[in-house]
Amino acid sequence: MTDFACLHISSLWEKLLGAIGDAAGSALGRVVEAIRTVFEGDPETRRQVSFSVAIIALSAKMAKADGNVNEKEVTAFRQIFDFPPEEAQNVARLYNLARQDVAGYEAYASKLANLCGTGAHNCPMLENVVDGLFHIAKADGLLHEKELSFLARIAEIFRIDENHFRRIMARHVELEGRDPYLVLGVSPEDDFATIRKRYRSLVIEHHPDKLHARGVPAALHAAATERMAALNAAYSEIEKERRAA
Repeated sequence: MTDFACLHISSLWEKLLGAIGDAAGSALGRVVEAIRTVFEGDPETRRQVSFSVAIIALSAKMAKADGNVNEKEVTAFRQIFDFPPEEAQNVARLYNLARQDVAGYEAYASKLANLCGTGAHNCPMLENVVDGLFHIAKADGLLHEKELSFLARIAEIFRIDENHFRRIMARHVELEGRDPYLVLGVSPEDDFATIRKRYRSLVIEHHPDKLHARGVPAALHAAATERMAALNAAYSEIEKERRAA
């Protein structure tokens, strides 16, 4: 997959959005049917468009989860979903269609979950998506309980286990102060050599080159950059603590 290549092909999006229409009723059914019929016979384009549509829809519905979509959340969406200026109107049209309500988000999430293969757990590509959604959820300075429930359900559909989700959440939310050990997935009882090894493996795993090799679109690398900043900060905090001990 290459940088949401489908977004650069205006005619495809115009055909897709034309098939969907502006009506709010059965929006999900219209999207799925439009993708299937407009791009029938071209599985790779259909896969790329499906991924793009699902990301746009989940981002819009994430913003709607607390009942109100504000400008900060829309700005946060633009930060994690990089699209060409000439596609802004098409993306906005689909975003506005999706944000009318939260309904249907589980079906979009299921479409994305299948990209990592049936039965895959803690998929790095989907972890990127969850990071991006957290970025939107906290954009207004407050993570609402309904937003957290929305994110937890998305993670469940993505087959991200509970402990892994807690580590993702720890990168974004400071419930009682950020726990650097939880962010890295290590224990305070671990020796520093073990913690350093874990940190280095996470850096390699989430390096932009590694993400690109896995097919993670560059548009989602902004979320990965934020994640790397959290990992680096957690490691620095532990390192400082151990040196002072």
